[in-house]
Amino acid sequence: MNETGQPSAPWSDDMLWAVSMDDTATLLLDGSGALVHGNDAARVLALRLRPDAAEPDLAALLACVPEQGWRIACRDGRWIGEIAVPERGLVLEIKAFAGRAGGRERRLVTVSDVSARSAREGELQRRHDELLSTYDRLASAQEQLLQSEKMASIGQLAAGVAHEINNPIGYVHSNIGTLQEYVGALLTLIEHYANALQSDDPAAARPALRQLRERLDVDFIVGDVPKLLEESREGIERVTKIVQDLKEFSHVERDEPMRPSDLRRGLESTLNIVWNDLKYKARVEKHYQDAPPVECHLSEINQVFMNLLINAGQAIAERGIITLAMGCEGDEVWVSIADTGCGIPEESLQRIFDPFYTTKPIGRGTGLGLAIAYRIVAKHHGRIEVSSKVGQGSTFRVVLPVAQPKLSRPRAG
Repeated sequence: MNETGQPSAPWSDDMLWAVSMDDTATLLLDGSGALVHGNDAARVLALRLRPDAAEPDLAALLACVPEQGWRIACRDGRWIGEIAVPERGLVLEIKAFAGRAGGRERRLVTVSDVSARSAREGELQRRHDELLSTYDRLASAQEQLLQSEKMASIGQLAAGVAHEINNPIGYVHSNIGTLQEYVGALLTLIEHYANALQSDDPAAARPALRQLRERLDVDFIVGDVPKLLEESREGIERVTKIVQDLKEFSHVERDEPMRPSDLRRGLESTLNIVWNDLKYKARVEKHYQDAPPVECHLSEINQVFMNLLINAGQAIAERGIITLAMGCEGDEVWVSIADTGCGIPEESLQRIFDPFYTTKPIGRGTGLGLAIAYRIVAKHHGRIEVSSKVGQGSTFRVVLPVAQPKLSRPRAG
């Protein structure tokens, strides 16, 4: 039978002769497994297996076929396998065939020296493993670079972020001090009320209590306490939001799968972090359209937004407008950040995404921000489009696919 399960065709003498004349070692056996014929290539290979033997030991070649191999050959028509002979430096490919020819059952074994091929495959596998290892190291180095640049951005904004946190903390602290005074006044009033109630004539204490109430300005306290509590609650929520945004921004997602994320939420979160650096020099306008969630690493996309927002703020010398827009076209979502700043010269537009290229003064930029932003967007199978006019401003447009293409990289090991 052949490999498809159909009966094997009879072997003609011409076919057997052609096989035996090949450079492949060939052994022909009868139905009982006794050797009928072995070609010259078989004898040469047998001597390589047993160089100490006086005559070629063809039985050594036959012994290369395991019993399981013969069972498969008798069932399916053939069996193919490889064995290694380390002491001889050989890798042999064995093919065992079983069928009937001329009304008699016969078996055929071919043995090929595939040592060179196996060595090439081993070398290719080794290089493949090295490439995967190098890829992993580069990916790790890139992640460290991303994280370093991210932290550098946070470092540049540290004073502003601290100011954004200190402001609400400051008035919460002040409000708590005022509330402490109010509580003391109210407790004093309560104590006098309690003493009056325990006296023999509570009504007689009414004028004194009224005077105390006026002196403590209780009516003002009653009106002011809800406002102080509301201001304090808003301040704590403001600090909580900034801390949460910083936590999300600094999150590392290298080994996590991309997830559908709200780019509008990410943009607003990033704006919240950089707001102190923008609010004194720019008015922010927002034009958002409905858009579906985008499959991405949101913390990385937030890093792109942060870089573009910082650049937009730095491009504005005194007062200007930063316009944030968002929309959906087909299976892509776009986010644009435009400024009315100084603009980018034509000769620089071709190089703004090159690593370490910057038009900023020394100390204001590393030249890595846009290069890293470009790589992040490319990693997400998106693109960054830019248009600019000197003296009028620049617009950066980040375009991302809603769903990532189903690509996978083989893993080492």
